[in-house]
Amino acid sequence: MFNITIMSDGTGKTAELALQAALTQFPDVEVQITRFPGVRKEQQIYDIIEGAAENGSIIVHTVVSTQFRNLILETGRLHNVETIDLMGHLLARLSNQFDYSPSEKPGLFRKLNRAYFQRIEAMEFTLRHDDGQRVRELEKAEIILLGVSRTFKTPLSIFLAFKGWMVANVPIVLDIEPPSILEKLPPRRVFCLTTDPRALAALRSVRHEHLGGATGEYASLDYVRRELKYAYQYFLKQQDWSIIKVTHKPIEEIATEILKLMRVNKVFKKEDELDDV
Repeated sequence: MFNITIMSDGTGKTAELALQAALTQFPDVEVQITRFPGVRKEQQIYDIIEGAAENGSIIVHTVVSTQFRNLILETGRLHNVETIDLMGHLLARLSNQFDYSPSEKPGLFRKLNRAYFQRIEAMEFTLRHDDGQRVRELEKAEIILLGVSRTFKTPLSIFLAFKGWMVANVPIVLDIEPPSILEKLPPRRVFCLTTDPRALAALRSVRHEHLGGATGEYASLDYVRRELKYAYQYFLKQQDWSIIKVTHKPIEEIATEILKLMRVNKVFKKEDELDDV
């Protein structure tokens, strides 16, 4: 059973008709649809998305207000809830047909398609800032991941970027001083990844063998223990950095844990979300 939540600033009937038409192409899929009409206040959006997160629902919405569509997008990604905007793309195409040209309304198409462009920008940013690249630009990142090699920094970064987050990750290497800029970043945007030494040594041994033993002591249990201890001691220097143990956890679970911490720590205040996120 899949849950789909319909949100609308009107009756929601248009969204439901469109959804039902699409669902005819999936005759074997059982879907529970919940409709929320008359959504015209920010608190309604927060409540509906929080409810969707609890029951694993996706959200389909027809909301005319650009401000509210943006709020739905940002709140949805903060709760790891997929949101589908049925109105934005239609309005964007109509604006072009009705002579709302970019010269008259600069950025209109971009604003109406914020989800698409935000995801593309997030992916580009994350790839440019993978594995410690461009550390001088780390203040632009919404999420910064720290950890020793093979603690899932890159796949986790890509997963979060696909959700629209601009992510940077920085490797922590034994006896090498981490970039000093890390200590100047907003601390609650920094997430430190750690794991069990034996599990990490097993993961590294695969790479070690693939490279014909060219990685030296990289995969040895003793070296792994020392590197994890070095990283953990560094993590503890910053009181508000979050430390997450990733042992045997899927990427989706780690990402959900990070987003939950961001909500609890109020990394992005509700009134500032549209400007800062």
